[in-house]
Amino acid sequence: MDQASASAYVFPTHVEAEEAIRQLSKSGFDVKKLSLVGKGYHSEEHPVGFYTSGDRIRAWGGAGAFWGGIWGLLFAPAVFLIPGVGMVAMAGPFVAALVAALEGAVVIGGISALGAALTQLGLPKDQVIKYETALKADNFLLLVHGNAADEATVRSVLAGAHPVAAA
Repeated sequence: MDQASASAYVFPTHVEAEEAIRQLSKSGFDVKKLSLVGKGYHSEEHPVGFYTSGDRIRAWGGAGAFWGGIWGLLFAPAVFLIPGVGMVAMAGPFVAALVAALEGAVVIGGISALGAALTQLGLPKDQVIKYETALKADNFLLLVHGNAADEATVRSVLAGAHPVAAA
């Protein structure tokens, strides 16, 4: 039996992260096994926000259309202000891991709650620090929750996507 785990891909822009998710969706991969985490905005004079309207996420501002579209594909959208990282938007199963880390006050050896949640998913601590750094630098983290077969499918589909890093 394959053991569930998580792997991560870092994309420098929201356009590349969104395209990777769309490629996986088109290939038939279960997008409920994906999480996306990213700051997704830069300082601007226009407000940026997200809210729910019925069962749909509504968004506005520079990154609003991107996150609104992603939240239409993935589930469990959330936005958190994480000390040391900033305002972070996310969607997918990772949200539950982060909430568990926050509720349990799980912080592992100098990493944030975000890092603790990544560690709980099975990512190595040295990689977690790299991913936190990537998020601080406005990159996007695509997490794949699944088994070895899921990971092989994702690697195959994303072979041409050129993420900055994969683990």
